[in-house]
Amino acid sequence: MSRLDSMIRRLMSQRASLDWAVGAVAGLAGPVLEFGLGNGRTYDHLRTHLPGRDIFVFDRHVAAHPDCVPPEDRMILGDFRETAPAAAKRFAGQAALVHADVGSGDLAASRALAAELAPYWAAMLADGGLLISDQPIVRDDLLVLPHPEVLPGRYFICRRVARDDAHGLRLQRERSSLPPCGLGDRM
Repeated sequence: MSRLDSMIRRLMSQRASLDWAVGAVAGLAGPVLEFGLGNGRTYDHLRTHLPGRDIFVFDRHVAAHPDCVPPEDRMILGDFRETAPAAAKRFAGQAALVHADVGSGDLAASRALAAELAPYWAAMLADGGLLISDQPIVRDDLLVLPHPEVLPGRYFICRRVARDDAHGLRLQRERSSLPPCGLGDRM
């Protein structure tokens, strides 16, 4: 497959995931958190489809199209490893949606970064909130949600289980081999 075809498949899966998530969080209060502004495409997509919703964006620096830059009070600049701990405290249990697009050309480094940030993302999510990620996430408190339009291995949709149900979900997984978030297509 060409790199162009691969990118198109990724973007189609990303858009399908985000479009589904917009509907799924419609009745859930809380902000949207975007990790990875990049050129601003997904931020623009989210603000278009979630008007009136607070959207906070995290990235090392702003390199987006000028029309796709969030307001200054919604842009958190710095390395994810440095900004995520404070954000987990600030948004603890509040976020309806976290979109994590943290991948780079280095698969091992991308997965390691996502694994390092996953506890913070889970802490930010409200019970029932969604994590949409370009990397697989393995956590007891996140449940994979398959989507027919998302190509296996391209994008991952997870729901934050209620905090008082996380232990029960872990026991259920142990008994039934229910996959953790992001691994359903590989097991």
